Amino acid sequence: MVPLYMDDSYLREFKATVESVKEHKYVVLDKTAFYPNGGGQPHDTGVLIRNLEEFPVVYVGKFSGQISHEVSKPGLKEGDKVTGKINWERRHRLMRMHTAAHLLSGIFHTKLGALITGNQKDVEKSRMDFNLEDFDKEKIEEMVSLANEIAKKDLPVKVYYKTKEEAMKIPGIIKLANALPPDIDELRIVEIEGVDIQADGGTHVKSLKEIGTIEAVKMENKGKSNRRLYFTLRGGDL
Repeated sequence: MVPLYMDDSYLREFKATVESVKEHKYVVLDKTAFYPNGGGQPHDTGVLIRNLEEFPVVYVGKFSGQISHEVSKPGLKEGDKVTGKINWERRHRLMRMHTAAHLLSGIFHTKLGALITGNQKDVEKSRMDFNLEDFDKEKIEEMVSLANEIAKKDLPVKVYYKTKEEAMKIPGIIKLANALPPDIDELRIVEIEGVDIQADGGTHVKSLKEIGTIEAVKMENKGKSNRRLYFTLRGGDL
C-alpha cells in the first residue's frame, strides 16, 4: 500500500485497485491519498468511485500497517478499479491547521524552551498542550503574534526524508515531550525554513501564506507546567 499523501499533500484525486474488503465496508487499496487518523490529525473524507457509483468514505484508519477506508455502503470487492476523491475543503483546512501548529511549536520551543505534551487538530478549532512553568497568558499571546508576523513572510514549507541516524542529530527534531523516535530506518522531515524542523507524517501546506491568521481562542492551565492553547485560523490563501 502506497501512501500518496506523504509526497503530495495536494493530490485530490487518484486511481487505485481494491486489495481487500472486510465486513463489506473496510476497504484496503494498493495506494491511497486519504490520510488516516493519527498524529493529532483527523482522517480525510471523500468518495471511492467505481463505474460512476460513489462509495462515501466516512473514516480512514491505519491498522497493522494497512490504511483502511470505511465506506458507508457495501458493494466494493477485491480487484475493483476505483477513483478516489478527497474532500479537499476539509483536507486543506487540516493542512493549514497542521502547519500552523508546527509554526507555533517551533516558536514556543525556540523562545520559551517548551515541548509539546499533546495536540489535536480539527477543522474549526485546534489545540496544543505544552510544558511551560508559568501560566502567562500575555506571553502565550505574544508567541501567537510572533507566529503571525512570521507567517506574513511566506516562508516555504519543505518535506523530505533523512535516515533516522542523520535526523536524530538535528536539534529539536522531536518536539513531543517524552516521545521516542519511531522504529523505522527513514524519517519524513517537515521544515519551515529557519523556524521549525520536525519528524512528521502529516499533511502540510507548501508556504506559510496559506495558513492565514492564527487566532488564540482560549488558554487553559492544565496543572503543573502544562498549558493548553486553543486556536483557529482566519483568511488564508490557496
